[in-house]
Amino acid sequence: MLADLRRATRALLSVSDKTGLAGFARGLSGFGVELVSTGGTRKALAGAGLPVRDVSDLTGFPELLDGRVKTLHPKVHGGLLAIRENPEHEAAMRAHGITPIDLLVVNLYPFEATVERGASFADCIENIDIGGPAMIRSAAKNYNDVAVVVDPEDYPKILGELTAHGGCTTGKLRQELAQKAFARTAVYDAAISNWLATEMGLAAPAYRAFGGKLVSRLRYGENPHQTAAFYASGEPRRGVAMARQVQGKELSYNNVNDTDAAFELVAEFDPAWTAAVVIVKHANPCGAAEAANLAEAYELALRCDPVSAFGGIVALNRKLDAKAAALIVKIFTEVIIAPAADDAAIEIVAAKKNLRLLLTGDLPDPRGTGWTFRPVAGGFLAQIRDNANVDDMDLRIVTKRAPNEMEWRDLKFAFRVVKHVKSNAIVYAKGGATVGIGAGQTSRVNSARIAAMKAAEAARGAGLPESLAKGSVVASDAFFPFADGLLAAAEAGATAIIQPGGSMRDAEVVKAADGAGLAMVFTGVRHFRH
Repeated sequence: MLADLRRATRALLSVSDKTGLAGFARGLSGFGVELVSTGGTRKALAGAGLPVRDVSDLTGFPELLDGRVKTLHPKVHGGLLAIRENPEHEAAMRAHGITPIDLLVVNLYPFEATVERGASFADCIENIDIGGPAMIRSAAKNYNDVAVVVDPEDYPKILGELTAHGGCTTGKLRQELAQKAFARTAVYDAAISNWLATEMGLAAPAYRAFGGKLVSRLRYGENPHQTAAFYASGEPRRGVAMARQVQGKELSYNNVNDTDAAFELVAEFDPAWTAAVVIVKHANPCGAAEAANLAEAYELALRCDPVSAFGGIVALNRKLDAKAAALIVKIFTEVIIAPAADDAAIEIVAAKKNLRLLLTGDLPDPRGTGWTFRPVAGGFLAQIRDNANVDDMDLRIVTKRAPNEMEWRDLKFAFRVVKHVKSNAIVYAKGGATVGIGAGQTSRVNSARIAAMKAAEAARGAGLPESLAKGSVVASDAFFPFADGLLAAAEAGATAIIQPGGSMRDAEVVKAADGAGLAMVFTGVRHFRH
């Protein structure tokens, strides 16, 4: 049965993050709580003028092995694990001189931050906390009697409880803190085990763990009847999880998913070489373009499918400027995400109070490693992120005609984009911009036809006399199993094709390309995205 009020008489504090520590400890001391501490934490408290005992006074043992052993002692864990009002436990405590610890305040060595800053293997190992997780788990197991605090953000909550209940904590709070504590050690251990697996080159370790820290509670998931929340995994990858939201409504589940898709695609375009803009709807690009500046790139991306762009996500690979911002806000847009934004652009976006503006500080590395996960019934799939880049591929001309210089540029552009389109995926591109996208169809020929149809619709919307697909190039995320998809592209006006190759009917497809006067390039790399 969960006990209700428990008086806090003794607190053990051992923290690496000393944010708010002195004020919190001073508050505890004001309630008559005895402070016991370790190493640097004890020095910080003493330096703040607070009465504090060294943990070695409690244990009768000094810190050993460069501080690796200081709290791994029966007088610490006995004080945390002893069940109050249990006669046998009380007798054992008296016999061995163990005093109860009612409040444990621990945050762990900064292992995740050490890995993120690219520290050496040895430094990362030294930042694996052992005593901290052990104490946290002891205290959390005995939450009926002990309050465990692993997050400085909870300090005000603890002091508020002590104030409200005369120096006591409630059972409900202790239980909530215990859940958080176990989750924290689980995430910490997951970070360590996954880092070791990467360092050892283990593609499929026997156990795979992952976890995250809450970014926000979401109103609902993909649909209103689904509960949802957004977590940061701790992976050092720039994107929506690490972004600063400058303005706008709270992000929804679908906003997060679509914004991630948009930003990962726009990162394929090196900002040192080109300005790029991507517009995404329902996790698929409905327009992408590169140009001399963001405003030109946005107009080209929007031209591809202005109907789908309504209510979409806009991602940019460079600092958002006023000219681009003024164009983007002309239509209803859910989210803008960019590495940065100038003051004039922020002011323009601010006029649309619900429009979310996210700034990330940098782009994710399109060649970066890292794992992606997908749940299945009873388990999950794990794979390395698709980090293949067209610039690194051994591109092979397989037709009689080779692409000309302009076609080469557009073929590479299109293959960057098709990597981020749901399979089966076909992308028509011309002049550094998508002009038709066919996504997620069960047959490749249908994707080719839908993309061509969209190119024709876009031309009519722009008041142009012929389809935007005329004179375009085509990228396919996987090989053409038959010549029909390629011929549909040729019929739409495409002049060159880029595809992985590898079909049993490659010879037939190459022959059809030659017959249609197309240039075709094989990449040898597939980009399925399901």
